[in-house]
Amino acid sequence: MSAIDEVKQRTDIVEVVSQYTTLSKSGRILKGLCPFHSEKHGSFFVYPEQQSWHCFGACSTGGDVFSFVMKQQDICFGEALRLLAERAGVTLPSKGMQGAEKEKNERLYQANKAATDYFHRLLVESPSAENARSYIARRKLSEKSVADFELGYSPNSWDSLKKHLMERGYRDSELIEAGLVIETEPGDSHDRFRNKLIFPIADDRGRICGFGSRVLDNSSPKYVNSPETPIFSKSNILYGFKLARHAIKQQDRAVIVEGYMDVITAHQNGFGNVVASMGVAVTGKHINLLKRLTKNIVFALDADAAREEAMLRCVGYENTIGNEVKVIVMPQGKDPDDVIKDDKAVWQRFLAEAKPILDFTFDMIIAGLDLTRANDKTIAAAKLLPVISHIKDVIRQAHYLQKLSHIIDVDERTLEAAMKNLMPSLSRGLVEKPKTTSVTLTFSSSPLEDYCLSLLLQHPELKSYCSQILPEYFEGSENREIFIALKDHKDALSIKDRLDSAIWEHIDRLTNKELPSSNNIEQKLTDCISRLKLIYFKSLETKRGVIFASEAESKGSGADRLKLEEEGIEPSSQMRDIFRQRSTLGHRKRKY
Repeated sequence: MSAIDEVKQRTDIVEVVSQYTTLSKSGRILKGLCPFHSEKHGSFFVYPEQQSWHCFGACSTGGDVFSFVMKQQDICFGEALRLLAERAGVTLPSKGMQGAEKEKNERLYQANKAATDYFHRLLVESPSAENARSYIARRKLSEKSVADFELGYSPNSWDSLKKHLMERGYRDSELIEAGLVIETEPGDSHDRFRNKLIFPIADDRGRICGFGSRVLDNSSPKYVNSPETPIFSKSNILYGFKLARHAIKQQDRAVIVEGYMDVITAHQNGFGNVVASMGVAVTGKHINLLKRLTKNIVFALDADAAREEAMLRCVGYENTIGNEVKVIVMPQGKDPDDVIKDDKAVWQRFLAEAKPILDFTFDMIIAGLDLTRANDKTIAAAKLLPVISHIKDVIRQAHYLQKLSHIIDVDERTLEAAMKNLMPSLSRGLVEKPKTTSVTLTFSSSPLEDYCLSLLLQHPELKSYCSQILPEYFEGSENREIFIALKDHKDALSIKDRLDSAIWEHIDRLTNKELPSSNNIEQKLTDCISRLKLIYFKSLETKRGVIFASEAESKGSGADRLKLEEEGIEPSSQMRDIFRQRSTLGHRKRKY
């Protein structure tokens, strides 16, 4: 059995999804409010028999348990696999850091350090960096801050860094793998960072593993960062962590902000316990980094970033650290950088008045509701009871149950009964550890999906056909990830370097898969794509059929059924088109 199959077999998608939204049983399926967007009427469905999910609302997407965790946690496939494997008690074979791989990664760290020195020297000395120095002056950064954070400047050149590092013995392939240069086509590459202020990013050991950068003009995007590399992943690293370690431990508190400038300004003004998530959702790995130093964590977020989804994840972090997490919401239009520069005393007051994140979650969810209406009371309970159910500390759980009872004016015993009727998995953590077993890291998935990917991987000349395929046609998350990478890159070798190592063996198997003769290869791929489309839309029709049956069984509203019927028009017409095409092409059955 493959690693993915073993993890899937030991993971109930209902248990995982129920941690983020309340699911109610409706016949053979489960229905709830979508955890990825705001809505008042549930358009999110879980299919226990298929171990899949689908949002028929704004998301209009679905998948398996891996794709759900990837979307919910904002992580890549490999990280989702490792997270769910840990939860399921499945030990994945370690790729290790031995021999050649360890030496290769050390070269990447060295290349990044050499690039850091080069960028920093240009910022301090080069006449071409005057614009960057003016920007730093406007942001009121001191020389000490520039030196401590090793800020730099990348010249407005296509290959100055590349030439500088290659003169020092680094190969083009190493610079591509480190994310310092971009390969435009085989044998041709150019610098990733041009005419930008550079923020070197260090890991917890102080090694430079990646870079952030900011434009110095009005172009967009405003920030350009290193891609995921063998030594860099935003989900593993907090900006400024190495410099903040001592202050966090000494003050027994860590403050998490979003941006590079927020961290630098905070440190410059004496708040050395500040780190940044660099604009991504805070992950369990971030929390575990901080947990070594403190159990007191404060999030400082702007109003736009303080979304319901982020708050719900933080409840799990409270369970991880065994303490209350707090939040500061910045004044409209201001970042921590602005607040600290305007008045350090205000920042100190914000820290002192930081609100428990659960209280903030209550305020945020209730803000748009009219609690004199029964329907809005139901919405408040539906969103807050799962949050309360996750709290492991029984005293705090009782406190927030009482708070909800008081706010919506519903008897506490009624709410407690409703909470007990929620899916039993609500009381379980995402990283619960049952008995551990070890498996071989091989993959098995849909033969048709594998065949399609093998054709594309082994015949690069067919890449134009990718435009006819949607990622959603691949039910398996591993195959979906490979297709997305293949669509964006040129060949199997380049996509392998850009995907998590957890999928490498699967790519090798697809690349080396023995295929029928290359005669009529375009027709074979066309037929394969047609079959993938048909299976995908048939699956959507089947899922909708199950929903119709469940709605009828539970006597759902006519409006709900009408909405589903309207949504079902497109896949039905799509399937008719596919059948017409297959009939025209004289489809012949093939065995793959």
